[in-house]
Amino acid sequence: MKIVVIQGPNINMLGTRETSVYGSMKMEDIHAQMKVVAEQNGVDIEFFQTNFEGEIVDKIQECFGDSDGIIINPAAYTHTSIAIRDAIAAVNLPVIEVHISNIARREEFRQKSLISAVTAGQIIGFGPVGYHLAMIAMLQIFEQIKAVRAAREKAAPAANE
Repeated sequence: MKIVVIQGPNINMLGTRETSVYGSMKMEDIHAQMKVVAEQNGVDIEFFQTNFEGEIVDKIQECFGDSDGIIINPAAYTHTSIAIRDAIAAVNLPVIEVHISNIARREEFRQKSLISAVTAGQIIGFGPVGYHLAMIAMLQIFEQIKAVRAAREKAAPAANE
């Protein structure tokens, strides 16, 4: 199984950017912790960060047929990007949206996510630990997918008898 972690604009500035909102943990530290969880669970993990909307769309599209799930923090594009929303819908993969801050408690323009309607779920407001929660959630989704596949395979021979 493979998870792709996509980080949007300014996430590369974590640890120095508005630490009162986003904390002091750097993106690289978050990724290192996620990598440990992935290795412990036999899952491949890939990290991608960009400040450009089109590159996020391209990366989501690259996940089709190559990955099993996406953890994404689209950052400011959460509130503006129909293109990212449409790319997520097109690849038909489980996607978990993460936000370090609680967007529901922020400025009004940050409270609406255009992405959430096409994701498996959102994790917001838990700081960097939200990425760890997203890993746990994605691993659980993978287990559910495996269980459904196993049940279908078990039922298929019985249907042919």
